[in-house]
Amino acid sequence: MTREDIIKKIKDSEGSKIKFAVADIDGVLRGKYINKNKFLEAIENKIGFCDVIFGWDSNDVCYENGEITGWHTGYPDAQVKIDINTFREIPWENSTPFFLADFSSLENKHSIACSRSLLKRVVAECKEMGFTAFFALEAEWFNFKGTPGELNLNDSRQLQPITPGMFGYSISRTSMNSEYVKELFDLLKKFNVPLEGLHTETGPGVYEAAIVYDEILAAADKATLFKNSIKEIAYRHNMVASFMAKWNTKLPGCGGHIHQSLWDENGKKNLFIDQKNKDGMGRLLEHYIAGQLECLPEILPMYAPTVNSYKRLHHGDWAPANISWGVDNRTTAIRYIPGENKSARIELRVPGADINPYLAMAASLASGLYGIKNKMKLKLPATKGNAYSHSENIKLPMNLSEATGKMKNSKIARELFSEGFVNHFVKTREWEWEQFSGEVTDWELKRYFEII
Repeated sequence: MTREDIIKKIKDSEGSKIKFAVADIDGVLRGKYINKNKFLEAIENKIGFCDVIFGWDSNDVCYENGEITGWHTGYPDAQVKIDINTFREIPWENSTPFFLADFSSLENKHSIACSRSLLKRVVAECKEMGFTAFFALEAEWFNFKGTPGELNLNDSRQLQPITPGMFGYSISRTSMNSEYVKELFDLLKKFNVPLEGLHTETGPGVYEAAIVYDEILAAADKATLFKNSIKEIAYRHNMVASFMAKWNTKLPGCGGHIHQSLWDENGKKNLFIDQKNKDGMGRLLEHYIAGQLECLPEILPMYAPTVNSYKRLHHGDWAPANISWGVDNRTTAIRYIPGENKSARIELRVPGADINPYLAMAASLASGLYGIKNKMKLKLPATKGNAYSHSENIKLPMNLSEATGKMKNSKIARELFSEGFVNHFVKTREWEWEQFSGEVTDWELKRYFEII
């Protein structure tokens, strides 16, 4: 649909409202309904949105270390631009029109902290280099019985998955919640977030879905909407969906793997393929992978943004523990998947499902382009066999504090994303670690309460 088609559709609709949202630094969608007449005015200009979304964490606790906004600024409105190209209708809300928005104006100081705006800047650089980036998210999540209110009553300590047992790739377990599965496929397709595949993963009540690939900005939009939509659809079935990287120490974590490839400027030819070389791996792909591996420890919080993220890494449960790559090897940080023009790609397996897709995809593309610009060569051969047993490979930072400290002092991070973004993002991750450090955990009570 053209811009004019969309505006006419909104004008002619019987409904009186539209819904729009922006993603905060954690990838949480913050939005509201507005009267459609207000929307029609805003689409020609901009609309005000309280800038507190850049001044608080995922639990709505205001940062005490923020600079872009805070109590010192009074939390004024910032000017947000609704992206009309993101138009879709919410099928589980009587086809209410929906749009995404961002703060991408260069005159807007809030664009520094806006994750979608950051990705748009990286995409612009990619286009200038003559490439088209195609990306897709493949994510895992657990599903639990009950409503948010019911889970909140017991502090989420008595979680009951929707199905028991370890049933990866089960064709029987999905039949136990067939209406939920049907809605996931059908409603997401109607919402223009089509799935390529959906199946159970190893663990009670856990699913994995792969979103159909698209150009990177649209892919990040779909990934962000996917996570929010899964939660809303789960509510319809008295379930709660969780994208935590690791909710239980005895179970595998939830990955948020990023599939990616570079194509020519017309989006016709996959540039990761060179049939003259073994496995079809070309020089451009080597530079791209080398760049990602070089930058990975410098920008890890963009792939592992929470305290919980690091409970998934390092433990061998289908998540990487070190800087490594391999050909169709699921134990490595980067898995090269040979194939034809349509399918050849790499899969970055470091991110968990708790990512902000805009930040993780921006980090992936920017670091790959860094390798191409610097014609970087792979320092390590492809890992064969179990990458967890390769002690010579450099290990990833062990926790959010260590990873954030490394990013804070990284020249590479600032070259890729600017001083302003790195300073803001680092402060938010330092805040996240401080909130965790002050809490007394169940582990501490069990370990020290009586014996010490």
